[in-house]
Amino acid sequence: IINTPDTFYEMMTAHGTFMVGAAAFAASAVMWYFLRQYVRLSFPIFVTHFVLFLTGAVMTAISIFVFRFAGAWTFLYPLPAMSAGMWGKTGASLYLIGMLLIGVSFLLLYLDTSRAIIREYGSLGHGLGWPQILGKVKGYGPPPTVVASTMVSIVNLVSLTVGASVLVMSLINLFQPSIEMDPLLAKNLIYAFGHIFANSVIYMGVIAVYEILPKYTNRPWKSYKIFLIAWNMSTLFTIIVYPHHLLMDFVMPKWMLIIGQVFSYLNGLPVLVVTAFGALMIVYRSGIEWDMASSFIFLSMFGWVAGVIPAIADATIVINHVMHNTKWVPGHFHMYMGVGAVSMLFGFMYYFIRGNERKIGYADMVSFWVYTVFFLSLCGTFLLSGKVSAPRRWAVHFPEWVPYDRMGAVFAVVIIAAVTVFLYRFFVSVIIVQAKQNIEVGPRA
Repeated sequence: IINTPDTFYEMMTAHGTFMVGAAAFAASAVMWYFLRQYVRLSFPIFVTHFVLFLTGAVMTAISIFVFRFAGAWTFLYPLPAMSAGMWGKTGASLYLIGMLLIGVSFLLLYLDTSRAIIREYGSLGHGLGWPQILGKVKGYGPPPTVVASTMVSIVNLVSLTVGASVLVMSLINLFQPSIEMDPLLAKNLIYAFGHIFANSVIYMGVIAVYEILPKYTNRPWKSYKIFLIAWNMSTLFTIIVYPHHLLMDFVMPKWMLIIGQVFSYLNGLPVLVVTAFGALMIVYRSGIEWDMASSFIFLSMFGWVAGVIPAIADATIVINHVMHNTKWVPGHFHMYMGVGAVSMLFGFMYYFIRGNERKIGYADMVSFWVYTVFFLSLCGTFLLSGKVSAPRRWAVHFPEWVPYDRMGAVFAVVIIAAVTVFLYRFFVSVIIVQAKQNIEVGPRA
């Protein structure tokens, strides 16, 4: 059963859905943790976000592992309703409703962050530093955490509204097939939602860079004008760049494909450049203490930069027509997310327990280097597979592609072992801290 193509597509659906969803959920916690230092956020809304997310995640898991939904995270219309017998209405509806609940959970969170930023700074434009950019107010703009949170709130309010629309339409079509929608419109809506939401993970995670590195170097990270302009550019570009996922769809309007290519070159660069350069400058000759948190934070800058390079190559139309449906794309995305965004999350985890955990041991640092080397190696197998035209999302490969698959599987097992060390350290440290707090509070009570 494990080796059947059906099972492969189910696991592919689970991986795409849960990995991005879990990373976004963790990154939203990082954003919320630091943003509340500057604005008044609602704790009940955050709890509601937590509950709705878990409920939606459970529903999608049931749809995949019990009712065998295998339509990928893209759930391209009309695939949920036309499965050729692979799954039924129950599985498709559970997946779509589960995704809808996850989207609503994030929508509530971003509505609350937007409300809090508007209340504190007057408008979302002020949160992005427009008065400083236009010269109406001298000096630095809002803290980088506020700027990044404003950008993420804006783009994800767009993303999640678009995603909810196509999910609802797909549900209606599932139970009332006579009500149809244009497949090209549906694909545009799905990829607009997916691209913006997935990219927002690193824009939330980078808040950890802005908050943690200054504490390690005793150097403030200021929102100077170029920094503010970069974040404003990325706010616009992130919303309109998604057509680079549709460059192979010849029925798309040509002007949209041109936008997809041109802005793919521009989208990641403004924030990436000012952040990577700022990280180098803030660390240079600072006497920084290199521990697990600072090491992961600095590694994330490398992963972000390295992951963008093959992404920009793939966004070039003549290259995209050859490479986009190969494993080149998982190569750049896993480097961008695994070495970039997820390293930010691990850095935050170790920062969170810093000073409260037992002494970081040899196993932690070894696991850090194992994670780094083997994750880069895993991404290398994807990129090399793309080079020899191994397709992505195929359950069966030709014999000449299999060696790359096997190498990647070995690297993945080692990565899981390293991550197990990180998670063990985090949860053990949290339990120890909680026990100490209970002991201290107990006698007073």
